[in-house]
Amino acid sequence: MIVNITKGACVLMKSFLQLNTIFVSILIESLPFVLIGVFISGIIQMFVTEEMIERWVPKNKVLAVVYSTCIGALFPACECGIVPITRRLVAKGVPLYAAVPFMLTGPVINPIVLFSTYIAFGSNIKMVLYRSIFSCIVAVTIGLLLSIQYKDDQLRKKEVIQAAPARSLKEKWMGTLEHTIEEFFSSGKYLIIGAFTAAVMQTHIKTSTLLAIGQGKISSSLVMMALAFVLSLCSEADAFIASSFQNTFSFGALAAFLVYGPMLDIKNTLMLLQSFKTRFVIVLIAYITIFVFVGSLFI
Repeated sequence: MIVNITKGACVLMKSFLQLNTIFVSILIESLPFVLIGVFISGIIQMFVTEEMIERWVPKNKVLAVVYSTCIGALFPACECGIVPITRRLVAKGVPLYAAVPFMLTGPVINPIVLFSTYIAFGSNIKMVLYRSIFSCIVAVTIGLLLSIQYKDDQLRKKEVIQAAPARSLKEKWMGTLEHTIEEFFSSGKYLIIGAFTAAVMQTHIKTSTLLAIGQGKISSSLVMMALAFVLSLCSEADAFIASSFQNTFSFGALAAFLVYGPMLDIKNTLMLLQSFKTRFVIVLIAYITIFVFVGSLFI
């Protein structure tokens, strides 16, 4: 009996250490990009005016969706870091149908992510092209649907953006730092909850169980999407995980993993729920899941 108790204690300790390691690694991987995201959010708050946004975003809805999808390539932010940026843009007046495609493609098609994908897949450009094109198609489709479906910003808390008084450059940068700190602590708690949830699921759900289910074309895509959601990897590193499954899953399933994960995982789902209305987030999750899954079947 004492032996059994000792074995049980060892198993629990091993499980706890594994959970702790995964939890800390997710935080270390994500925090730099969250900091980048909230800092850019602070810059937008202090330096970008509604008049600027009105000039930058095309009036035509289709052009606005395409433009915002492509502009995501310029922002080296991961999926959790880009949520605060998106919320700030929407609060500043960017239409929802333009902000969401930017949020979806930013973590996927920025140069850092595409370069890591190129390296992870043995300097093969094929997956880079599929990942870029696939994510852009999904983002544009969702943006067009949102332009028809929603007329307001769907923010959980209405932010009153008042005309800012004239400030010196020093005052603007001080305001940026203050906003960055405030936004970081606001978003950070959801990142911690999401990272812990992902760590628990990774510790107690065996990868071998998922691999056993994902043998067919349909099931393999679903399994890889579920894996992307659960693992909650940073988009700069997920290609190296995907490449390790090349001999197990189809090319379409790997593409689904690389597109779905940066658009939707445990961390950014909680951050989305903090920023936007619950019903809208549910609709967005459904759109992303359906379009990524269907798209993966044609690859």
